[in-house]
Amino acid sequence: MFPRPASGHRLATAAALLGLLGTLTTSAWAGSRDRNPAPHERTTVTRVPSAAGSATPLAGYAIQSTAKVTDSAAAVSSPGYPAAGWYPAGPRSTVLAALLADGRYADPFHSTDQKKIPRADFEVPWWYRSDFTLEDTSRRTRLDFSGVVSAADVYVNGRQAAKAADVTGAYTHHELDITSLVRSGRNTVAFRIRPNDPNKNLTMGWIDWLQPPPDRNMGIVRDVLVHRDGPVTLHDAHVLTKLAVPSLATADLTVRAEARNDTGTAVTAQVTGSIGRTGFTRSVPLAAHERKTVTFSPADVPGLHLSDPQVWWPAGLGGQPLYGLDLTASVSGTASDTAHESFGIRDVRAPLNSDGARQYRINGRRLLIKGGGWSPDEFLRWDPGYVADRLKYALDLGLNTIRLEGHIEPDEFFDLADRYGVLTLPGWECCDKWEGNVNGKETVDKWTDADYPVAKASMAAEAARLRDHPSVISFLIGSDFAPDARIEKTYLGALKAADWPTPVVSSASDSSSPRLGSSGLKMSGPYDWVPPGYWYAKREGGATGFNSETSAGPDIPTLDTLRRMMKPAELDTLWKNPDAQQYHRSPSAVFGTLKIYDAALTGRYGAPTSLTDYVRKAQLAQYENVRAQYEAYERNATDAGKPATGVIYWMFNSGWTSLHWQLTDRYLDQGGAYFGAKKANEPLHIQYSYDNRSVVVVNNRHTPVGGLTARATLFNPDGTQKYDRTVTGVAVNGDGAHRTALTLPSSVGGLSSTYLLRLTLSDADGKEVSRNVYWLSTRADTLDWAHTDWYHTPTTGYADLKGLGSMAQVPVSATASTESSGGTSTTTVTVRNTGSGRTPSLFTDVHLVDAHGKPVLPVRWSDNEVGLWPGESVTLTATYRTAELHGSAPGVRVSGWNTPERTVPAA
Repeated sequence: MFPRPASGHRLATAAALLGLLGTLTTSAWAGSRDRNPAPHERTTVTRVPSAAGSATPLAGYAIQSTAKVTDSAAAVSSPGYPAAGWYPAGPRSTVLAALLADGRYADPFHSTDQKKIPRADFEVPWWYRSDFTLEDTSRRTRLDFSGVVSAADVYVNGRQAAKAADVTGAYTHHELDITSLVRSGRNTVAFRIRPNDPNKNLTMGWIDWLQPPPDRNMGIVRDVLVHRDGPVTLHDAHVLTKLAVPSLATADLTVRAEARNDTGTAVTAQVTGSIGRTGFTRSVPLAAHERKTVTFSPADVPGLHLSDPQVWWPAGLGGQPLYGLDLTASVSGTASDTAHESFGIRDVRAPLNSDGARQYRINGRRLLIKGGGWSPDEFLRWDPGYVADRLKYALDLGLNTIRLEGHIEPDEFFDLADRYGVLTLPGWECCDKWEGNVNGKETVDKWTDADYPVAKASMAAEAARLRDHPSVISFLIGSDFAPDARIEKTYLGALKAADWPTPVVSSASDSSSPRLGSSGLKMSGPYDWVPPGYWYAKREGGATGFNSETSAGPDIPTLDTLRRMMKPAELDTLWKNPDAQQYHRSPSAVFGTLKIYDAALTGRYGAPTSLTDYVRKAQLAQYENVRAQYEAYERNATDAGKPATGVIYWMFNSGWTSLHWQLTDRYLDQGGAYFGAKKANEPLHIQYSYDNRSVVVVNNRHTPVGGLTARATLFNPDGTQKYDRTVTGVAVNGDGAHRTALTLPSSVGGLSSTYLLRLTLSDADGKEVSRNVYWLSTRADTLDWAHTDWYHTPTTGYADLKGLGSMAQVPVSATASTESSGGTSTTTVTVRNTGSGRTPSLFTDVHLVDAHGKPVLPVRWSDNEVGLWPGESVTLTATYRTAELHGSAPGVRVSGWNTPERTVPAA
């Protein structure tokens, strides 16, 4: 038996999106996608085929505020209704996303333009209407949807099909039998969408991530499908997998689905299925309106016991094979309905270790979870290419996991994660109605009896949707707080009924729920600036246990991005006024300014003298801090006492143009935070320990490596060498860290207050396989642990890195060439320190640019922001879509801490 992709709607959609991955422009929703549609494009009619088992998404909507529509619901939802002056909306669109695409408002990501959008426009319901055609009505017809924010009355052809009291909640799944309401020819479905308030509704909110959208994401953000079926329909098809661990030699598959007789007379259905070459069938007698669960297992289908199964692994540890399940229900020899699912075979366990920390094991192998927190687009606009680019960035950074705190993305997101080997940790979000009974916020409504069915339906729908995805390794039923007994029982009942296959965790914080017990995770921050040495302390957010969300807070984008997102006056304020409220940071009073961050930047590097100086210091600071965070967790993952088991950088990306919590910015540009993470997570890595000055080698692959040579050299900023030591015969096991015999002395004669450390690791053939350059100080940062709060630990004394400002300017030459094939280009750049003295070029950055000097994005560099000593050179490669050049010739812009900026051609 061989794995293959499944067929059907979900997989067909996935295949289609994979073909689109090369079409994205990194300005995201710019250009042609923001234009006003021509008149003939404003009304979309979806043709629905008659084939049994077909599921056709509505192609789009016309939308309008109920404040501007005086006609009755019956009129609005009738075919032929003249929706004059209505706005076009995509098939998955919030109200504001549609208005932005129609050019109603200026770019809300620029400056404070979002403030100009009137909130009052979205405090009333909005109509969504869409037309579809049927060739005949001989088959049953039903609407299948979720993603309504926050609730909707549903009408079909002038008659009400469902009430908002029943269609409520962003994650609840609804199937409406509209057979009696449709007719041959043109039909209309209309949703009257109610306003959203995440503090009152079980939907989605933005907490303190970004300035919330004025419409609060009201709309329909997932596909609405029109199903055509015969008398018997199939539901809830899924596959349970049991992999033999640790041998991985066999796997047992169990197929389950519900067969439902939708008619008033008894029928017998023939349910037939296949996985690869293994087929199975069963006759299922069904009374009128009866439902039965149909199960196929190795006990009755020997072919479902697999020898030598194709096992799914996270990226870097193995392949990502997928199997496909196909099911058909037939009545009297005629197909009545079909179901299709893809799945992977893997084993996930996450027991608590002896220290009470959750330790994930994939296919029997212990895994340090290294990830980032995910944000969708602020307006929940779905762009498969943009999502694919971000997931590829996660792999480029050496991350293995994405955490989704609420905002659980559409099916295609998890299809991509399955194919790329990116693990996912979905769960409910904090601080709004989802935690209304436990978080104590006065602004959040407590649950009423009416909320529990919505929560149960939400959990059941997401469990059914996510359970077959091998990338999904847990569900977190709480975030900042664990649920109380009644809510936990609600969730666990739904998960059990859905055959949920992976660990369920009570929360993302260090808390417990009555049945699940301890989460085994901690949410101890920080969320604002702390020094690099912070991460090595085995306390608070330091590298011990599983930290579900943590970082040193602000991540200032590159100068290119800053100039796209802010006006000149705002950029002036950015670097001159630490006390200023930064609109592009957070609506939270705690995170509204950059005061803590700016004080550290000035205290450690010196006061900025210009916007350019501020940004270059920020990139240097972010590189050292992000690198230290991941390095500390990697080093401590194999500690005997209180080991690190997981870390989620808060956050991987932002849903808008932000000044904090992001490894990559809105436009997919890369700065210090990005390349600091990439350096820390490289496959074979040499690193310095801020706490005990040891030199450690980390092996992020499973195969042991030996015969390595590690070297540590200390320099003053002018390049004067003050210390040099080499050790040979270094070996490191797979999935682990090894402390070498190298430990830097506590003092070195003649070493300046600010100094540089160069670490190199060479293989048995003498080839350099890892290089890591640190800027350090003989004066340590001083942390005031006694005054730690929930978002940071104060720093009362700063390391002295001001000596970097005295480094002489160093010339760096660059030569570049580009090769293109099949829509992909690779630019190869060789940079060389051509200085005649001793001074190194620190933090040498190479940016790929077009003929106008604009960054070409997305791009994946082999390495970047490197340190070179006189006479040294390094060859870097950049891979990107040729289309991102927009017909111009590529160039490379070289700059650095002490390197004059220059651009050289790369054609």
